[in-house]
Amino acid sequence: MIPNDTIVALATPSGAGAIAVIRLSGEQAITLAESIFESKSHKKLSNQKSHTMHLGVIKDGNRTLDEVLVSIFKGPHSYTGENTVEISCHGSLFIQQQIIQLALRNGCRMADPGEFTLRAFLNGKIDLSQAEAVADLISSTNEASHQLAIQQMRGGFSNELQKLRTELLNFASLIELELDFAEEDVAFADRTEFSALITRIALVLKRLIDSFAVGNVIKNGIPVAIVGEPNVGKSTLLNALLNEERAIVSAIAGTTRDTIEDELVIDGIGFRFIDTAGIRQTTDEVESIGIQKTFEKIELAQVVLYMFESFKFQVSGFAYKTEIEKLMQDYPNKKVVVVINKIDLITAAQIQDIQQQMASIAVSPILLSAKNKLGVDELKNQLLALVNTGALRNNETIVTNTRHYDALLKALDEIQKVQNGIETNLPSDLMAIDIREALYQFGLITGQVSNDELLGNIFANFCIGK
Repeated sequence: MIPNDTIVALATPSGAGAIAVIRLSGEQAITLAESIFESKSHKKLSNQKSHTMHLGVIKDGNRTLDEVLVSIFKGPHSYTGENTVEISCHGSLFIQQQIIQLALRNGCRMADPGEFTLRAFLNGKIDLSQAEAVADLISSTNEASHQLAIQQMRGGFSNELQKLRTELLNFASLIELELDFAEEDVAFADRTEFSALITRIALVLKRLIDSFAVGNVIKNGIPVAIVGEPNVGKSTLLNALLNEERAIVSAIAGTTRDTIEDELVIDGIGFRFIDTAGIRQTTDEVESIGIQKTFEKIELAQVVLYMFESFKFQVSGFAYKTEIEKLMQDYPNKKVVVVINKIDLITAAQIQDIQQQMASIAVSPILLSAKNKLGVDELKNQLLALVNTGALRNNETIVTNTRHYDALLKALDEIQKVQNGIETNLPSDLMAIDIREALYQFGLITGQVSNDELLGNIFANFCIGK
């Protein structure tokens, strides 16, 4: 049910600033704004064209609250599809509160979180996946997550799904028609064409599902755990990557007792670096807790930087190679990058020997001096190479939303049932059940199938005023 009351909220971040924008939306938005606004030209807002701005003052009776600019957008040509007014006032907290309270006294209601975008969805201005992209766009912190949100907000993902859904729906209609003529044994849907369509849909769904592995880490940032023995330079490397003194560096082993995290954007991709406590046998209770947290962070990380000192490899090379192989076996689904620090303390011949020995276990280590910031750029390039951004740069659809991912998995399961039904000549009535369920899952993503609980969960995470 589409609400018909008028809502109001602050559309800019809360707090004092140069200006603030207060947004009203609803059938009576322009009329309500007109009742508290006095134009410098003495023109009535309701008589003005859509998408125009007007200078004037907000008045509470005879008291002037502020000089403002009022923008009007007449439905359906507005963000929400309703009459919308945006009041640009001075950014004083007092002025913001006074204007909002005045609007409330004159018939507005305070907007719920995400209610402006919810109304845009209910009025058919955007579908549900585009509405969710609005929230992703607001929370984007790097170029890659911003690009993904823009692509989805413009309908790239929903257009691809809509095309598949329409084709499947057409065949579903023919299958349903066959049920009406079951006694005549008439076939309206060409099984060969239907099989080709189902195969193509399955391939697209698999590609979208596989893209979630990349999309999810791009959206949330790629967690990178820096691990190794105490005093190998983990904190120094973190500082070198961030180009600031983020972590305490000391010659005393075991300085880092807890994990230290910070974010860095490399070529538009967000990485969350986690400096962990050095792994060793210790009787120190606090340090032991830190080491336990190190293993917890390894479990959560997408990439593990295993670090050791160059000069120690001459003595303990076999042990390090064994540890690296064990790390890769213990975490087969993680990308392990071997980092050999303090190369400024060894000769060129020793560096060559390390590279040859690492090659024997099919490892290409990053050799660097974190203290002197040598090789840090090479490490950044290696991290970027581990992220499959080809699809992103080619503007292919990438799934970033867990809800969409879950619906795609369920849709693929139903499509595979249909595939099996075609191969085994399953009766049309049984096949129709699986097709309907696949269509239902498609509809859940775009909002063609929705309920109040689903919408409540999605828009509850929006900020008020959007």
